[in-house]
Amino acid sequence: MSKYWNDRIRSLSPYVPGEQPQNRKFIKLNTNENPYPPSPKVIEAIKKAAGDGLRLYPDPACRELREAVAQTYQVKPEQVFAGNGSDEVLAFAFGAFFGSRDAGPLLFPDITYSFYPVYAGLWGIPFRTVPLTEDFSIRTEGYRTSCGGVIFPNPNAPTGRSLPSKDILSVAEYQEHEGRALIVDEAYIAFGGESAASRIQDHPNLLTIHTLSKAASLAGLRAGFAIGNEGLIQGLCRVRDSFNSYTLDRLALAGAAAAVLDAPYYKGINRKIIATRERVSAALRCLGFEVIPSSANFIFIRSPHRAGAELFAALRDRGILVRHFNKPRIADFLRVSIGTDEDMDAFLDLCGTDPELHGLTRIL
Repeated sequence: MSKYWNDRIRSLSPYVPGEQPQNRKFIKLNTNENPYPPSPKVIEAIKKAAGDGLRLYPDPACRELREAVAQTYQVKPEQVFAGNGSDEVLAFAFGAFFGSRDAGPLLFPDITYSFYPVYAGLWGIPFRTVPLTEDFSIRTEGYRTSCGGVIFPNPNAPTGRSLPSKDILSVAEYQEHEGRALIVDEAYIAFGGESAASRIQDHPNLLTIHTLSKAASLAGLRAGFAIGNEGLIQGLCRVRDSFNSYTLDRLALAGAAAAVLDAPYYKGINRKIIATRERVSAALRCLGFEVIPSSANFIFIRSPHRAGAELFAALRDRGILVRHFNKPRIADFLRVSIGTDEDMDAFLDLCGTDPELHGLTRIL
């Protein structure tokens, strides 16, 4: 801590990302990356963009990417915002739509993406968490109340549970009457659930936020976008242009646009991930694990015999990284990203070697 920090920075508790090991080879099941390579069309587009044009600033309006998203989602380009990963888009959304002086607290689930309270702290936004049910479902009635706005992921993270669109739209309708925004973070929507993006025409307060890190195998590229009413998009632009108008570089814009347009390739690899998720979930249940039903590219599991921290450490010692959250209600759960079939077979082998301890005799 530096004496030169201001009071706001001193009070922040920054987000802690999943481990990215540099000096040891692991089976990486901890950061929800797609285990399959990006579309060949993405690589081709990036190579084509890596020329003399790099001496020039990129298009601040991100037209190529926004037009690709508009074509794919059947909306207007004016209803699309592009950013440097969905985390940046989320940060801009917090700054644009929440924290008005006459508003109540922002609402989001008590178990959810742990960046939300960080953004709220950065922007000075009061918030209140709404408890998930005992089975980790989002209770939409908890968001049909006067507040300063609502945000939640669908599917939720780290639980993987999803909501039907009718439940989401009931919240959008209520908050629209209240004059508040509803943001649905759809980072994992390609792996299950129903996107609310097609309903933005009916609800001017509804914003969906998307990333290319997971479904499009582009975690290393950093590209995301939002879909919503033109007024919401203009609000995001006002925040962005108060920081940096050139948030996406030429290579990212080219690669991201190619990815959005190559839906057949990505539907193919993501169907494989869904099939692997279901196979692994069934196998773990047979071993006695509790597995929360997932619509994402990860599963949320609890061992019948070991605390979450112990199992996390044991798996890491044997070369498999998963994610552990030392938080109330979920400290005994692990979030396990879905890798290739070979990766997941190695994971299952460790979990199932010993019939009584589900592999922990071998691990420990």
